[in-house]
Amino acid sequence: MFKKIALIFFAGALVLAAGCKTKDLKMNSEKKATTTEHKKVVYQVFTRLFGNTNTTNKPWGTIEENGVGKFNDFTDKALHEIKDLGVTHIWYTGVPHHALVRDYTAYGISNDDPDVVKGRAGSPYAVKDYYNVNPDLAVNPANRLAEFEALIVRTHKAGMKVIIDIVPNHIARKYEGKSNPKGVKDFGTDDDVSVEYKRDNNFYYIPNTRFEVPDAPKPLNGENHPLADGKFDEFPAKWTGNGSRMAKPDKNDWYETVKVNYGIRPDGGKDFPELPAGFDKKDYKEHFAFWADKNVPNSWVKFKDIALYWVDKGVDGFRYDMAEMVPYEFWSYMNSAIKMANPDSFLMAEVYNPKEYRNYIHLGKMDYLYDKVETYDKLKDVIQGRSWPDEISGIQYNMMDIEHHMLHFLDNHDEQRLASPEFAGSGERGKPLMVVSTTLSSSPTMIYFGQEVGEPAKEDAGFGTHSRTSIFDYIGVPHHQRWMNNGKFDGGQLSSSEKELRDFYKRLLNFSLKSSALMGGYQEIQGANRNIVQGYDKDLYTFARWSKEEQLIVVANFSSTIASNYEMRVPADLLEKWNVKDGTYTLVDQLYGKYKTELIVTNGEGRASIAIAPSESFILKLQ
Repeated sequence: MFKKIALIFFAGALVLAAGCKTKDLKMNSEKKATTTEHKKVVYQVFTRLFGNTNTTNKPWGTIEENGVGKFNDFTDKALHEIKDLGVTHIWYTGVPHHALVRDYTAYGISNDDPDVVKGRAGSPYAVKDYYNVNPDLAVNPANRLAEFEALIVRTHKAGMKVIIDIVPNHIARKYEGKSNPKGVKDFGTDDDVSVEYKRDNNFYYIPNTRFEVPDAPKPLNGENHPLADGKFDEFPAKWTGNGSRMAKPDKNDWYETVKVNYGIRPDGGKDFPELPAGFDKKDYKEHFAFWADKNVPNSWVKFKDIALYWVDKGVDGFRYDMAEMVPYEFWSYMNSAIKMANPDSFLMAEVYNPKEYRNYIHLGKMDYLYDKVETYDKLKDVIQGRSWPDEISGIQYNMMDIEHHMLHFLDNHDEQRLASPEFAGSGERGKPLMVVSTTLSSSPTMIYFGQEVGEPAKEDAGFGTHSRTSIFDYIGVPHHQRWMNNGKFDGGQLSSSEKELRDFYKRLLNFSLKSSALMGGYQEIQGANRNIVQGYDKDLYTFARWSKEEQLIVVANFSSTIASNYEMRVPADLLEKWNVKDGTYTLVDQLYGKYKTELIVTNGEGRASIAIAPSESFILKLQ
């Protein structure tokens, strides 16, 4: 969800000085040497928007005016094309039933109050019923769960796995579990509301105090609505999702949500068992066994049951919103239970504090965390001229023990679109970022629907603003719609440059899926070239990736205006690791197969002439 509060980020010294001695990084050497694991690629789709063909794009428009996508829009053809792009997992964003401003009372769903809903379509991170799905997404809302179950089957048939959101830190202010399985009680049903905190309360309370709507802009842009009266009945008031303890939250708080209590006392103390020393080295089975006889807070049990419900329906993994706002002991409890049910489940989390990365990976048993604060932010700084790319190496080396767990992305629902003027400025300028992001580590790569055709998110959607594709409104996604071509999913309306961009993504992602080198060693070779080689311009970045079977040198030019011509040096220590002797070898680009150059090794050191255009990248394979 959009971050409305300041998060304190770790800003430690991660930078390697230009020209420093290179290090050898054998990433996941033990694990990767004995398996045939390859890269994974996640395709995030905002489910409500993906299949919408309506191009009206009226700010604050209704479904009737602006349209909405459905589960059924993910046809066999659509799924085949996504798979063919080089995708292994689809993250269907916004599937759980969340609060929205639309009348579904005919289906037994209560109306939500616009005073505590963001936008008209609502935030997918204000979940109203965890045991059902968003009625907007169904052709027949009465049959919405079955329509999603059919989509799970179609996705599996297409050879991909399914990821959905779980938002453990907060839920909608008007949560109503209309679809609870037998024996499942709603959040807060048994809470003692006379106290601020009790371990097995699901919420934190402000006793004897009524909730007040914040002084925010008028809902629905001031449109008349019978429930938009500046009031919302909640007594006693609950803490707000971002942790605000005010009965009247600020307009920048997550006022549409309430915070879930995991047994963390208001003073920060823990009311649950802590993991013994050494559990960072133990596997999920040992974590599961540890919790088997422990008494844990009620909210823990509720969310574990929710996750297992979806696992039982065929969901292959989850993306956890704001996971660092929930204790890692809970994640150990829930994730180990998920892994016992499906050892291959894909569990990724939104965590922004680098000091906590290892706790959430090793103790919380997360598979993957967002590599946002370090790699993503650095790449954004580079393309916007605030930093040289050399500092990427320091980030990579400092995460060498966890690099496989740090998922790489350049675009998602929270961030500014890669092609927007506020980020790279175009899909073409984003190409070298994408090559580096995809090939730098062994972690999964994630792209956001429309990224592969240069979607810049220029629309004024209403509650959501330009540069980010709105998650709060009914809106169209123009570049993506041109690829969708009224449901043909053949790119029939794309411009030639948009087709070329999608072809680039297809080549890059599919190469990453089969490359063994991208699961192996990493070494930067900036130090062998920076301030040494004439013509090695400031926006160039070069590194090596390798396995026993494959040796690669990746060269990226982040400049969109300067072509570079130089004699690249390949250090002797790298060639020794590759067991490359003196002689002449050929380096061939793996993206397009057109660029070739000779690597001449003399006295153990290599040299190769490189001519690289603006915004160009090479993945050079040693032949």
